[in-house]
Amino acid sequence: MGLVSMDFLLRDAQAENYAVGQFNVNGFEWFEGVLTAAEAEHSPVILGVSDRLVDYLGGFRAIFQTATAYMNRFEVTIPCVLHLDHAHTFERCAEAVDAGFTSVMIDGSHLPFEENVKLTSRVVEYAHAHQVSVEGEVGRVGGVEDGEASEMRNADPDECVEFVSRTGVDALAAALGSVHGFYENPQIDFASLRSIARRVSTPLVLHGGSGISGESLAEAIRSGYSKVNVNTDCLIAWRDAIKCFLEDHPHIYEPYTILHKGSEAIYQVVRLKIQEFGSSRKAEHFLLQKNG
Repeated sequence: MGLVSMDFLLRDAQAENYAVGQFNVNGFEWFEGVLTAAEAEHSPVILGVSDRLVDYLGGFRAIFQTATAYMNRFEVTIPCVLHLDHAHTFERCAEAVDAGFTSVMIDGSHLPFEENVKLTSRVVEYAHAHQVSVEGEVGRVGGVEDGEASEMRNADPDECVEFVSRTGVDALAAALGSVHGFYENPQIDFASLRSIARRVSTPLVLHGGSGISGESLAEAIRSGYSKVNVNTDCLIAWRDAIKCFLEDHPHIYEPYTILHKGSEAIYQVVRLKIQEFGSSRKAEHFLLQKNG
């Protein structure tokens, strides 16, 4: 089906009470592992690229070309989103849009509320003119992401309502207790989540989806999250698979043989997460719309 706007997917997830997974890309192995797993599950999927890794991965246009090349190579039929994650400036979002990304996240959560609204609104205006969706953030997801630590600050429901109304974002990352990095079952404020979900029509996003128990994830999705971001679980699986393979095969040195074991581990994690999110076979919704 190719690359689509994220709003296209999240509205269906919100209506049908499931979540679409965003799986962050950290290298070529991630494209193969994530795309083939989502295709096997017939699930829509979001390829997330953290702004801090864009240059390491070759830049916006190289990432877009690589994503589409892998989709063609594996004959991917499911709807996919190429999403810029945690950008902090208008310029980076605009560059992603111009390169072919179909969604961007402008993270102004480190700014005072009024400045966050102003920055996010500017990104929305530019992105929407190019049919690209925008995710914004209210509150602050804690923990460590890409080596950068941040303090947790839960989203205020009143601010969420005002933020959505004034910016026109397509998705809202409402920070309510989840954390980036590896943490055992962080505590989500479900009461505030349900309050926000009742008061705004915009799909909600759970950042820091790794380390959360299956039971808590299910409750989070029932309570209003329509998108769940996963990175650390895949990173740990990739590391452990390569470590074990090297320990068992000390004389093998070809990168393809070694790194492919990491891709296989990512594949397994992504399939499991998709099943937990309830998005298996949901790609059929969009294929029917396309063919109908």
